[in-house]
Amino acid sequence: MKAKLTAVLIKEIRSNDLTAKEWLQETKSFLYQRGLGANSSEAKYEKMHPAPFSFTDVSKLLRFFTKRGSKVLDPFSGVGSTIKASLELQREGFGVELEPKWCEISKQRLLQECDYSIDDEHLICGDSRNLTNYFAPDFFDFIVTSPPYWNILEKKDHKANQRVLNGNATKYSENIADLGNISDYRQFLDELSKIFLDCHSLLKAGKYMCIIVSDFRHKSEFYAFHADLLNKLTDKTSSRSFQLKGIKVLIQNAKKLFPYGYPFSYVENIHHQYILVLQKQK
Repeated sequence: MKAKLTAVLIKEIRSNDLTAKEWLQETKSFLYQRGLGANSSEAKYEKMHPAPFSFTDVSKLLRFFTKRGSKVLDPFSGVGSTIKASLELQREGFGVELEPKWCEISKQRLLQECDYSIDDEHLICGDSRNLTNYFAPDFFDFIVTSPPYWNILEKKDHKANQRVLNGNATKYSENIADLGNISDYRQFLDELSKIFLDCHSLLKAGKYMCIIVSDFRHKSEFYAFHADLLNKLTDKTSSRSFQLKGIKVLIQNAKKLFPYGYPFSYVENIHHQYILVLQKQK
């Protein structure tokens, strides 16, 4: 009887449902991005968004950082990849999205791909600056997202031109409240970090938040976006500070190469993202 109770207790307090072998593989400091595939019928919704968050990437994070029945939040929901992954893995997914267009596309996607008619409690079409008004404290078991990347989507390059040719959006929205429309980088960083610091109160003690970001180039300057954001979120002078538990490199080896800088200067093709693994201390 005692052994049975011990097994039940371990199951309750463990972080996920993975086996030891599966757990070990997920502790690598890198992973290769795996999309749905160019010919997948399910890829069409992700392609609509100018900066899609891959359903397959978020699924891997959900398997490690949550168990069945966990409550998961994506504060920048986009076209609903996190909610879809949550449904398929038997988690309870929530999303907040500013732009009505992406909210409607998310509803269509979830209905078509998951036979799920989402309600206004689980998909809030609103501003993530108001997260603490939408949800109660200590409500979520996991928070995961890929946030806006400042206003760099407005620049005209090979990738943007290709999206125009394919009839897809090249920016998040025209909404003045959209973080992607802020012109000053420092202001953008301040606004974004405030949202993530608000997430601190929504997350249960000891639980994790994963933020998928990429560094980027704007005109002639290179921005170490992941480092700038981490400095804001791990400031120990703040009562809402997170502890950094690791940085996983998401390798995007399938991305197309462009001849930036050729033949005069070194300009990187940025083919990786960072997964910032942050924990709310107990």
